[in-house]
Amino acid sequence: MLSLKRRCTQVLFKQIHYFVKVVDCNSFTDAAEECFISQSAISQQIQALEADLGVELIIRENRKFSLTPAGEYFYRHSLLLLDEVDRLEQETRHIARNMDNRISIGYCKSYGLQELQQTIAAFSEKYPNIDIQIINGNHEELYQYLKNGEVNLVINDQRRALSDEYVNYHLCTAYSYIEVAGRSPISSFDSITIEELKRVPCILVASKEQQGNEQEYYQNTLGFAGNFLFAEDLEEGRLMVAGNKGFMPVEGGKNYRQTTLSIKRLPLVRGESQIQRNYYAFWKKDKDSDSIREFADILHDFFLRSETE
Repeated sequence: MLSLKRRCTQVLFKQIHYFVKVVDCNSFTDAAEECFISQSAISQQIQALEADLGVELIIRENRKFSLTPAGEYFYRHSLLLLDEVDRLEQETRHIARNMDNRISIGYCKSYGLQELQQTIAAFSEKYPNIDIQIINGNHEELYQYLKNGEVNLVINDQRRALSDEYVNYHLCTAYSYIEVAGRSPISSFDSITIEELKRVPCILVASKEQQGNEQEYYQNTLGFAGNFLFAEDLEEGRLMVAGNKGFMPVEGGKNYRQTTLSIKRLPLVRGESQIQRNYYAFWKKDKDSDSIREFADILHDFFLRSETE
């Protein structure tokens, strides 16, 4: 009995597929060619479908046809059904290839969230059964999370030499900016240098444990010479900026659009060129999986789009 039901279901899906193809092509002949069967065979299959349903789906008029109201209804819902079947097949194949049911992503606090949000939305729509966990941190925190296996993939700037232990997937070349209060005197500048900021407090996003590492990097490697203030996250940092407590270094795309009057974003330049920093997706080679690579590919595509828009 089970085998008979399975065969009947297979026939029904094939008939539905033929019916949708005929409607999409608006031609029995073209649909038959695309399905690699004869025109008479595809016509017989649709007639059998109508007989099984006990309703007329197609009104045939010489070489033309139109859909009955029942046919219109059946066509719309057949599209949804076939799409769901395709999605089911795709997800099943990914699971069969040991695709993880959970991904833990770490991202750099100082980078904007637009591309990450778009990636999560697109990935979740494509793979609704995979749970995504998000952790944020500064460079050193993310490095430790990845090293200790607390996250599968991190989105981070390049401060260390690239290691053969990890997949180093280049996402974008980010541009350096500072954010200052709209009422700050320097907000009227078109761009600014590190030297011009030496008397202005620098606001860094860092946890208490990582404040020393972040200050050392910005002070000794990048050359910031002013006092340092700290915020736990980007939102707190921007509140401090809006209060004119100092400036905050951030990274983002080349075509940043100003969205608020209370905070102004200025390009940070060295000489005549804006300072740039490379961002990568990093994950351990021995923890490589289809789900991680898929997430990284989607993320890379959104970074490319943001650079061209």
